[in-house]
Amino acid sequence: MSGRKIKSTVLQLLAGQDLEGIQSQLAAMEVKDVLHALFSGICRSEENLHWHAVACMGPNVARLAKLDMEEARIVMRRLLWSLNDESGGIGWGAPEAMAEIMACHEGLAEEYIHMLISYMREDGDELCQDGNYLEHEILQRGLIWGIARLAAVRPQMLMQRNVVNDLLPYLQSPDAMVRGLAAKSLGLLGTVDIVGQLQSLQGDNGLVRFFESGAVCSASVADLASQAANSIFSKGAC
Repeated sequence: MSGRKIKSTVLQLLAGQDLEGIQSQLAAMEVKDVLHALFSGICRSEENLHWHAVACMGPNVARLAKLDMEEARIVMRRLLWSLNDESGGIGWGAPEAMAEIMACHEGLAEEYIHMLISYMREDGDELCQDGNYLEHEILQRGLIWGIARLAAVRPQMLMQRNVVNDLLPYLQSPDAMVRGLAAKSLGLLGTVDIVGQLQSLQGDNGLVRFFESGAVCSASVADLASQAANSIFSKGAC
């Protein structure tokens, strides 16, 4: 089968509804062929196709890492490069794809999680201040979704790097999806001292659409902030 045909086949699969079935079919294909198509999928605007491509990036790069760790690193570097101004592109889908890969492979998380975090940070005058702040709100949505995804599976990696302080300013974002995803992340990582900032979002009816457990979900910013505050109180009570 030609490369073009494989890409078309994979994209058709990603447009379907059954993520588990899609992943099963992709697992039977040559991993490098699959990844070539997934790079196209994460850039797509169709919601279902985009998120299925992101979700499939994780297990397939993890599969590649078992065969050749350096090839898996090349995938990560390609995603990083797409977010570089010098690449000539914008990097649609790159932050969330990186996060999903790191959620699925601990070794790659240990190597690259600091880079994902750097996209929340401004560059500074000191040598250790190496931020790569993403200004575009659409990219910020993917970035903060990625932080939420990792907060669910690798919270210690994030907490060791003081990510809570990086997240707090996003609660004031003009973009509702960024605010809501920041609140969701903080519910997984935060402590009681930040609950007041979450409660300040009561009455924020901005709509947030996000991918979780294989499906696209919707919630208001206020709902996500309330859930986050309740989660923090629950952890504090244990």
